[in-house]
Formats: sequence, structure tokens, C-alpha cells
Amino acid sequence: MGLLQNLMPVLADTTAGQLGLVAIAAAIAVFTGAFSSLGESWICCHAIDAMGRNPEQQGKLQSTMILAVALDESCAIYALIVAILIIFILGAKV
Repeated sequence: MGLLQNLMPVLADTTAGQLGLVAIAAAIAVFTGAFSSLGESWICCHAIDAMGRNPEQQGKLQSTMILAVALDESCAIYALIVAILIIFILGAKV
């Protein structure tokens, strides 16, 4: 609740120009990166299911799962970088 209480005056402030829109853009970037956690859980869930059905392939499935989770996590890191750039680059111009 504290975050929303701090964010609402920034969004409602008309004297700061478009700073509220910059905050919304950064929030959208972080929100899209948050979907990465859903993808990671889906990857792990299905890899564990496959290991349960075919235990002799555990090593191959586990290495593939780790690679897939790492690629999925990179999307979240890119979203965080975009949010930081939006805040500091676009926020400085406003």
C-alpha cells in the first residue's frame, strides 16, 4: 500500500509534466517482465512431469530445463533494464 500511496501523487501531478506517464511506462515494463515467473513455473512443472514419466531421461531433461529457465529469466532482466532506462532517461527529460 505504501508504494501506491507514493505513486498516486506522482501520477496526479500536472506540474511535473509527463512524469506520471513515465512512471506508468516503467510499471508496464516491469509488469510484462513479471510474466517471466509464470513461464518459469510452467517450464519447471512440465519438466518435472516428464521426469516422473521417464526417469531415465532425468539428466537430459534437467539440463534442458535449466537452459530454458535461464532464457526465460533473461526476458525478465531485459524488462527490468527497460524500466530502469525509462525512469532515468525519459524521466530526466521531463
